[in-house]
Amino acid sequence: MSPAEPLRLVVADDHPIWRDAVERDLVAAGLTVVGTAGDGEKAVRVCLAVKPDVLICDLQMPGLSGVEVTARVVPLGVRVLVLSASGEQQDVLEAVKAGATGYLLKSAEAGQLVDAVRRTAGGEAVFTAGLAGLLLGEYRRTAAEAGAPQLTARETEVLRLVAKGLTAKQVAERLTLSHRTVENHVQNTLTKLQLHNRSQLVRYALEQGLD
Repeated sequence: MSPAEPLRLVVADDHPIWRDAVERDLVAAGLTVVGTAGDGEKAVRVCLAVKPDVLICDLQMPGLSGVEVTARVVPLGVRVLVLSASGEQQDVLEAVKAGATGYLLKSAEAGQLVDAVRRTAGGEAVFTAGLAGLLLGEYRRTAAEAGAPQLTARETEVLRLVAKGLTAKQVAERLTLSHRTVENHVQNTLTKLQLHNRSQLVRYALEQGLD
């Protein structure tokens, strides 16, 4: 997708009033909704047909759950932003393990949703404030057992902030580093962990408890 091309989105939620409201908010922000679905199986079919940039998907749906839908569409190159009423750690973790790039609670305002969709499309991991931190705390206990590669103290610090959803610029400001230095730390961490992008990096951090 080139910068000039508009984002193409699919919205999946089994509550039609909520689904329509999300679609209106996205369209009002200048985004393009190319399909909607009221159940998990249709969400997969629509994504197969139209190949959107981002699927905004609820967790609890008839047929296939949001986690199952995520696992099926991510291999197609579709990024997934889960939009759910649940803030339970297990729900967030299962969505992330299935390949979701972001997880937003339905209590988010329209502007937050639009921002999250755009960041998700760009490959940034996006979480409602607090969710990433809760998961990091939950899996901190298992880091030693997981045999995680050794990161430097600074690499770990940068990884923790990236996993919480901060951009490289925000990390640089927080740690009083240059943008280039932060990018170097991120790249070194990707190399050590044999990962390919920031989304994989965040998923690793959430699963392994690196902080």
